[in-house]
Amino acid sequence: MSLRIVTADERLREAQGKTTMALFGPSGAGKTTLLKTLPAEETVCLDLEAGLKSVQDWRGDSLPIRRFADAVDIACLIGGANPAAQPDEHFSEAHHAHLRGQHPELAARLDAKRIVFVDSITDLTRQAMAWAKTRPEALSERTGKPDTRGAYGLLAREVIGLLKHLQHAPGRTVIFVGILERITDEMNRTIWQPQMEGGKAARELPGIVDQVMTLGLFSTETSPDGATAWRHDPEKGETRRLVCRSGNPWGLPAKDRSGRLDLTEPADLGALLSKINNAPKG
Repeated sequence: MSLRIVTADERLREAQGKTTMALFGPSGAGKTTLLKTLPAEETVCLDLEAGLKSVQDWRGDSLPIRRFADAVDIACLIGGANPAAQPDEHFSEAHHAHLRGQHPELAARLDAKRIVFVDSITDLTRQAMAWAKTRPEALSERTGKPDTRGAYGLLAREVIGLLKHLQHAPGRTVIFVGILERITDEMNRTIWQPQMEGGKAARELPGIVDQVMTLGLFSTETSPDGATAWRHDPEKGETRRLVCRSGNPWGLPAKDRSGRLDLTEPADLGALLSKINNAPKG
């Protein structure tokens, strides 16, 4: 039996060594540049969108990924084997052993990384959709023609499986970056939502990760009593900040499972991780 009791001390040590985050923001907000706030020697960027021009002077390692099948293999190397997977399934013991045997240098390099920056989840779902369309599940059994519903169902299962596998990666902090889309509905209300292929993965991602944050532009404003506060100002704001709590007044995606973050925080992922993992006991 592989089941065992985990002590409080063991659980605390593991929690301090790993966090999963979803980081959203509009195109051009500077999400990728937050790589510079992470320790370069301990971080690897999984580059799915060929978008590292803005951080070309960053000294950390990056890994270009252009096919969903490659993304699955890298997730397996990072997350290890899933003991519940069947031998012919992704993330199985056989899959993991095969990859480590075929790519020992890559596996060793990834083993040395404590932080995984996935840029971006938006492009991951696009690659997954391109892959799903080639699978038998995306064809109608009756007519042999493309079945869009089948492709979207396969995309959701595979992407969610990959996200959950990385969520369980031992001792790793995994940061999923995604584009935030601004939509105006028929009532002229502004809605912000993640830009991803398929709705199911976008809906389930916040429940998979520990933290959800939105990077936005803010200005300061002074209340009648003289207090200074941050005001979300996506058009003219000059200061980038991370929105970290759900129920925020701007309707932006956010969640703080740690309970240690303020409504907004400075745009510094290294400082944010320290605050989540090493906050003094109250």
